[in-house]
Amino acid sequence: MARRMRIALYQPEIAGNVGAILRLAACFSVPVDIIMPMGFAFSDAKLKRAAMDYGAAADITQHANFQAFDARRRAEGRRLMLMSSHASQRLPEVEFRADDVLLMGSESAGVPDSVRDLADVRVRIPMAPGFRSLNIAVSTGIAIAEALRQTGSFPQ
Repeated sequence: MARRMRIALYQPEIAGNVGAILRLAACFSVPVDIIMPMGFAFSDAKLKRAAMDYGAAADITQHANFQAFDARRRAEGRRLMLMSSHASQRLPEVEFRADDVLLMGSESAGVPDSVRDLADVRVRIPMAPGFRSLNIAVSTGIAIAEALRQTGSFPQ
């Protein structure tokens, strides 16, 4: 069986965003890696409200820290595609692979330099001048939709 693309969330801080991403992941049949620690309890009511009844259908793996996540990713031979408002490579110019991992940084701080430096590709979503970033759930939706489109991996 072919390996599927994955979404990874680095130390997420806002339950509603994670809930929305879990709903997106369930609908697109994309597994999610959550890299601890999180800024809220996984049982948070805001997470459940945003995920609605889709949250239970999401394929979720929690990792104790980035090192544990990265060891698994490397063992599986997957590329790490960091989504960052500071990246120079524009989303429409990136060529995705069907087994890539799209890494989203925490809402307030992104990822530390040590994590950024491990990314195989650093990608930004282009936007109009004067704007610096999108909501993480919106960014995840845009990025995963483009990656799935390119790789022909949307669910039937």
